[in-house]
Amino acid sequence: MAQKAAKQQAARNTAILKRTHLLSLAITIFFVLLRLLVFRASCTRATYLLYGFLSVPAFAIEYWFERIGRAVTAPNGELKKSGEDLEAKGLTDFMWDILYWTWGCTVSATILGDKAWWGYIVVPLYSVWLAWTTFGGMRKGMAGMPGGGAVADTSNGAMSNRQKKQEKRGGQKMQYR
Repeated sequence: MAQKAAKQQAARNTAILKRTHLLSLAITIFFVLLRLLVFRASCTRATYLLYGFLSVPAFAIEYWFERIGRAVTAPNGELKKSGEDLEAKGLTDFMWDILYWTWGCTVSATILGDKAWWGYIVVPLYSVWLAWTTFGGMRKGMAGMPGGGAVADTSNGAMSNRQKKQEKRGGQKMQYR
């Protein structure tokens, strides 16, 4: 059974992409139908412009997932490339978060109206927070390195209360490395 892991990856990616496309289509149809049939009085041209403008990131991410995640097969049916892992951590995970948040804002805007699009402001705020925490963690991680960040005072090491009392009384002096 050659390339078992690659075939499993290709099957998993195909299932994820199918589910993603169907969900996106269902949410779009839900938005259009409910806005046209149920909430017709509050449906304006601006509603569709907001939907189009704020759905561009989701459609771009979906297209990107299609490009990197879809398996490529040779004409004889042999698997040439299984595609990237769509469940990977890091940037892929962040893109899934944006996709899910866009879908949530679309459903909210469908039911609650155009003011629900303000919930989309969370995406740039989340991006700034994520960058800040990543940079802060990197800065803390480099604090002990020579020339990087704050210089940590590790000459005495961590002393227990008992050791501090002994040194305060002038008792046995201990050397710490």
